[in-house]
Amino acid sequence: MDMRRMFLFVIFTFSLVVLWSEWTRQNQPVQPIEAASTNLTAPPTVSAALPKEIAPSTPSKALKIPTGKKVIVKTDTFKVEINTAGGNVDRVELLQHKTANDQNRSIVLLQNQDNLIYIAQSGLLGQGLPTHNAEYQSEADEFFLDEGQDNLVVKLIALGIEGARVTKIYTFHKGSYLVNVDFEIENTSSSAITPSAYFQLVRDSTPPEGASSFVPTYTGAAVYTEQEKFQKIEFTDIEKNKIKLPKNTNDGWVGMVQHYFVSAWLPKGNSPREFYAKHLDGNLYSVGVILPTQIIEPKQIVRIEAPLYVGPAQTKLDDIAPGLGLTVDYGIFTVFATPLFWLMNFLNNWVNNWGVAIVLLTVLIKLAFFPLSATSYRSMAKMRVVAPKLEKIKKQYGDDRERLNKAMMDLYKTEKINPLGGCLPVLIQIPVFIGLYWAILESVELRHAPFIGWITDLSATDPYYILPIIMGVSMLVQSKLNPVPADPIQAKIMQIMPIAFSVVFFFFPAGLVLYSIVNNILSIAQQWYITHGEEAAQKGESKA
Repeated sequence: MDMRRMFLFVIFTFSLVVLWSEWTRQNQPVQPIEAASTNLTAPPTVSAALPKEIAPSTPSKALKIPTGKKVIVKTDTFKVEINTAGGNVDRVELLQHKTANDQNRSIVLLQNQDNLIYIAQSGLLGQGLPTHNAEYQSEADEFFLDEGQDNLVVKLIALGIEGARVTKIYTFHKGSYLVNVDFEIENTSSSAITPSAYFQLVRDSTPPEGASSFVPTYTGAAVYTEQEKFQKIEFTDIEKNKIKLPKNTNDGWVGMVQHYFVSAWLPKGNSPREFYAKHLDGNLYSVGVILPTQIIEPKQIVRIEAPLYVGPAQTKLDDIAPGLGLTVDYGIFTVFATPLFWLMNFLNNWVNNWGVAIVLLTVLIKLAFFPLSATSYRSMAKMRVVAPKLEKIKKQYGDDRERLNKAMMDLYKTEKINPLGGCLPVLIQIPVFIGLYWAILESVELRHAPFIGWITDLSATDPYYILPIIMGVSMLVQSKLNPVPADPIQAKIMQIMPIAFSVVFFFFPAGLVLYSIVNNILSIAQQWYITHGEEAAQKGESKA
């Protein structure tokens, strides 16, 4: 099988994977969300009619978000705005990560604007207890993590609460994107209370800045449990109520995922919990978790905690919470992409340049597959050598397909050629190279990582389209090494393909194009060496 057909096969395979994923997603059993419960003796279940403290008052473009005072918190990684109305996180600016289109401006992941809403809310369920719309009071309007400090604590006290004293405590850590969020509940009444806490993320479905329609990435909700593992929850599925949430679980987390970044509530311990997802008014969606707590006797103080992660998606996040590293979404090629990224990261630590690391990794992969590639190219070279004889046979037998096929098989047998000899070696390599594709596409480490000269961001497109043009030239050169198709229409298509795919690569991140160029150049060198060796051997046999 020659490389042009192999290229088309790869495209066809990608299409099948996408269609299969879509079919299974569309045809999985519809699991309606069940009613939320505050029964603390057993794991609660979720309902389409969520507790009124959560559902009706959830912010949306139709429901006005309560306005309170802004409490500013600044650390070495964050600039955060907490709203005293609800004590919610209304804005998170990641100081060490820049926007896709402006490297002088820090990215704002969570925000609360008229046209963009993505916020983290939390509250308590129980008679008279503060929800995410309750009024809180802070001891100061600004908090700063000073040099030499490892932690910064921000306390918000709920106002107007009878029978309990509730404090929402945010603890920020130096050099970390993890924030501890605790509810401290003191029962000041004369009878026991049994509150539950809920933690939710609310956002619209607007794609993040810099998203490209040519590069497939995921924006939506996600949930993880040890039993059912990582599940993505599409906004469209939430709207159609076509979601299946984990039940009767004592572990897991819930989050919102977009390309390169994630926010997630990460409840600790092995306590019963319930997950929920809901379509709100307009273009807003919520996903959250409800945590029950034990009975709180009079004068007793209890804490309910659920750390909040807001930051880059990285495979090492599994150290923070099981499965959180899966927010780096390699899809079905995770088994290949994960070790490839590890090796690429190792090479970058050595050369201190992600572009050079991509080049070295591509070289190592080509070396590892050199024998398999040689088998494929040797088969193609033999086909190229016998091409004149095949053309002669086609002219001789014309439209007699039966005699033509028999004559071709006799020629293959005489020349000791297996026309399918190049298929298996190439097929074995496809998952590895696609895994590398995803490793490059999903790695936040490549975001704004420079290579050389004009390539200042390997995750963005080449601003001058130099790499895509080089890619097109390499494809054209490689096509010249392949046997010319007997069908004139196929021949025309093969001439147009390098130009067409060069245009497609105009919209691909520079890191992916760089990988493709290096892979093509190495393939051309190997194919040229083998092809000329076979042709020289054939000429030697002819003279003998």
